[in-house]
Amino acid sequence: MSRKILRSRVLTFVDDPARIDEAASYRYFEDGAVTIEDGLVVAVGDYNPAAGVEVIDHRPHLIMPGFIDTHLHYVQMQVIASYAANLLEWLNTYTFVEEQRFGQQGHAGAIATAFFDELIRNGTTTAAAYCSVHKQSAEAFFAEASRRNMRMIGGKVMMDRGAPEALTDTAQSGYDESRALIAEWHGKGRNLYAISPRFALTSSPEQLEASATLMREHPDCYMQTHVSENEQEIEEARRLYPKASDYLGIYEDFGLLGRKSLMGHSIHLSHREAKVMAETGAVAVFCPTSNLFLGSGLFDYERLRKDGVNIGIATDIGGGTSTSMLRTLDEAYKVLQLRRQRLTPLAAFYRITLGNARALELEDRIGSIAPGREADLVVLDSSATPHMALRRERIDSLADELFLLQTLGDDRAIREVYVAGEPAKSTMIV
Repeated sequence: MSRKILRSRVLTFVDDPARIDEAASYRYFEDGAVTIEDGLVVAVGDYNPAAGVEVIDHRPHLIMPGFIDTHLHYVQMQVIASYAANLLEWLNTYTFVEEQRFGQQGHAGAIATAFFDELIRNGTTTAAAYCSVHKQSAEAFFAEASRRNMRMIGGKVMMDRGAPEALTDTAQSGYDESRALIAEWHGKGRNLYAISPRFALTSSPEQLEASATLMREHPDCYMQTHVSENEQEIEEARRLYPKASDYLGIYEDFGLLGRKSLMGHSIHLSHREAKVMAETGAVAVFCPTSNLFLGSGLFDYERLRKDGVNIGIATDIGGGTSTSMLRTLDEAYKVLQLRRQRLTPLAAFYRITLGNARALELEDRIGSIAPGREADLVVLDSSATPHMALRRERIDSLADELFLLQTLGDDRAIREVYVAGEPAKSTMIV
């Protein structure tokens, strides 16, 4: 693969910004260059002409690392915008019905194609995704990720109760199929596997034990599930597992908590649960658009940060209402406003790049623009719409530009996306 240079303004983070103007947390090049070869970044810095090297000029736009989404359901693409009063009504009325369709021949492949198109359209280059209970749904997911050479995490959902019979496995079949998928896909190309017991309401003790066995057998895999999203859900989890100290304690008792455990939502955590999350390194995944849409609650960002909990941020499609991480940041800002907390523009974009890479323990591969990192990049246009262009005229700081992007931006603000150094958005077949 030949060497090439992307020229434009370049922004990448090196740490979590502590203040709104924390310049030490990032590297910014006004006339920057990202040099790419064989799918990797080989240099980043100020632009200097290089003889014989192709230069792709993206000025005046902003080049950043590709966005990272730490929790979503690719099998719920056609459930977005389904009216319901709360989480459990939404699951039973729409989601469990929709996910049964992934047992049909060809359906998973068609949705996987649409799903990855939507990710690229919105600048997301890595995501941690739930598939359905059907093994072929995970196969279609990983096959499409491989075709596009994307760094993706996914797993077949394990659920052996609390759902329609057509949407359940058993503790043994869930274990067997997950084990086979790990052998087939984990570490193959850029694919990574997530052991995926959906949540305590749909997994028996036997299935959670099978999940823990898989984690012990494959410690380099992720584990993803849901916790403390909805108050009714919490009551039901406590009823099903009365010996557990609390909802998180269910997963704790089965040994499912660790640095690669992605705990979706984590809204209503007690102080004990937050302490356990911090001690084990488990990740609390903030899903603002979903939490607002389903009326689940307001994520307590500052309390969890102060408690030392590792935090990710995600769209949670299809309870979430947009595949865009820009729209996700917009809603995150509003959630924290209601909490009387602040999410500064720099901190917001840190979260969807290096912050989420660190949450996934992938910061040595993705999430920043530095030599040796995989060349997953996004090119942002802060004047993408007439109103954005009008507002842009009155902006003279990087932080204000980022805030404009997250408040008014959507897929139109994504001018180009590079996956392993190759253009992905401009080459999509529309």
